[in-house]
Amino acid sequence: MATCGEVLVKLLEGYGVDHVFGIPGVHTVELYRGLAGSSIRHITPRHEQGAGFMADGYARTRGKPGVCFIITGPGMTNITTAMGQAYADSIPMLVISSVQSRDQLGGGRGKLHELPNQAALVSGVAAFSQTLMSADALPQALARAFAVFDGARPRPVHIEIPLDVLVEPADHLLPGRPVRSARAGAAPQAVAAMAERLAKARRPLILAGGGALAAGAPLALLAEHLQAPVALTINAKGLLPASHPLQIGSTQSLVATRELVEEADVVLAIGTELAETDYDVTFKGGFRIPGSLLRIDIDPDQTVRNYLPELALVADAELAAQAVLDALRQLPAPVRAEGWGVARAQRLREALAASWDQPTLSQTRLLTGILERLPNAILVGDSTQPVYTGNLTLDMPAPRRWFNASTGYGTLGYALPAAMGAWLGCAEKISERAPAVCLIGDGGMQFTLPELASAVEAQVPLIVLLWNNQGYEEIKKYMVNRAIEPVGVDIHTPDFIGVAQALGADAEHVADVEQLQAALGRAVERKGPTLIQVDQNQWQAAVAG
Repeated sequence: MATCGEVLVKLLEGYGVDHVFGIPGVHTVELYRGLAGSSIRHITPRHEQGAGFMADGYARTRGKPGVCFIITGPGMTNITTAMGQAYADSIPMLVISSVQSRDQLGGGRGKLHELPNQAALVSGVAAFSQTLMSADALPQALARAFAVFDGARPRPVHIEIPLDVLVEPADHLLPGRPVRSARAGAAPQAVAAMAERLAKARRPLILAGGGALAAGAPLALLAEHLQAPVALTINAKGLLPASHPLQIGSTQSLVATRELVEEADVVLAIGTELAETDYDVTFKGGFRIPGSLLRIDIDPDQTVRNYLPELALVADAELAAQAVLDALRQLPAPVRAEGWGVARAQRLREALAASWDQPTLSQTRLLTGILERLPNAILVGDSTQPVYTGNLTLDMPAPRRWFNASTGYGTLGYALPAAMGAWLGCAEKISERAPAVCLIGDGGMQFTLPELASAVEAQVPLIVLLWNNQGYEEIKKYMVNRAIEPVGVDIHTPDFIGVAQALGADAEHVADVEQLQAALGRAVERKGPTLIQVDQNQWQAAVAG
């Protein structure tokens, strides 16, 4: 007779789950009873935080939730950081954990892995946390989770299953039928009002965020119809390709781009929080939208946060963009201010290009060097200097190929396991997978370094590009700028080459673009991970020379 744990695996297969990230423990073995004979591949990280980051990266490239099996207690406290990053970036993640038996919940009896209230602990980093009080509640709990992933603002969901419920007979729940939800369409009256306002604009502008990732095609047509420059958040890079003449990058924190935003008489913000880490990365304030603000978002609460709109439309970004475009096509052709549109976007790009200093140019050369050798690479970043630079200077040819942990929650150590998950999620067949490049600093690398062993074990040909400046240099600069004597930032730097090799990975050091591209060529031919170390001072001297 199938147990609840075995039926869970069958139901997950029905929802299209093909990977699970987790570390087996005495409290989760019943989740694994049905896994060996299933179509689901299990990946074992070296820490539950790594499991969450892998699921996050998988979800970003695959476009569907990453799934984790996590033990109660320390497993859940370990994964909450990864859930916090996913929550901040609206990433779908399903975390399934064990919990004490029903008669012991909240008992405080000193049981193994016991927490007073595990669901309450994680509720702040989840759309919801549900405790199954019987196996019969399992189909509804999964349907509820996928309703969030499919039809609402996607965020982590936590389902905890008491130990005694895990072993309950659950044959009667098979065969299970997955329940899927469609996203909300755009209300016609609101669409008509928004289209009328945009049609009258002489200097329209679009601000698009990660919530609009699926809206690339209608958004490009909408921008072209309006002749509206388009600024993208960091998670939206590639939504309009780098080559698009109306695309103005992710530079909303810089003076030149802010001047353009302030010139706009109507601003359409779609799928963006209009939040600090995309619009004010220097934390100096000053981002303003003097023109009429129109907002489109799947989350009604988000339409009125940070900046109040003149009009708000709660809907799926893709459906809304298409609806607004269709409505605009029924109205008289718009008349734009002279020098706006493509001409204004071009002037901005030229001004920005002329403003970059030498360190910025050298770090950008690192990133363009990767894309020259691996043009379809996915670049997954940590909080490190080349990533900060690329957020400003690099534009991508397609979405879901540049994301990092320097925005939103901003956790260190994200990039290594997330890049591994990104590679696993980016295609059905190994032959179609794009190279995944982890961009990480020597400080962040030490947070999740053991996950290199996970990549070796899973035969993931991950490329770890390590930017080594021997410490937390960005924080050190921040302390100095605030007249604080630096403490705790000049950390010990291990022999990363030796450590990587000891974990089973290939590793080498490169000093310039030619060496980098040769190393990348070797790395993509391997069945496991490769660490490529770049010394900051050596690289900048070579590129500048």
